[in-house]
Amino acid sequence: MEKTILNVDGMSCEHCVKAVTSAVGSLDGVSEVSVDLSAKTVTVAHDAAKAPLDEIKLAIEDQGYEVLA
Repeated sequence: MEKTILNVDGMSCEHCVKAVTSAVGSLDGVSEVSVDLSAKTVTVAHDAAKAPLDEIKLAIEDQGYEVLA
């Protein structure tokens, strides 16, 4: 299990938290998603073989947010 912290731009409210948490959390291989609005980060615990980083980034970007790192 890997723990990845992504910097995400555009998140500002509880709706953003729910959208990102739901989108990333629904991916196979993701066990935990934590969004920190003040730090503009998303922390994801995932199995890299089932949920590669590119797939996680795409799920966030599909919700309308920009993954910076």
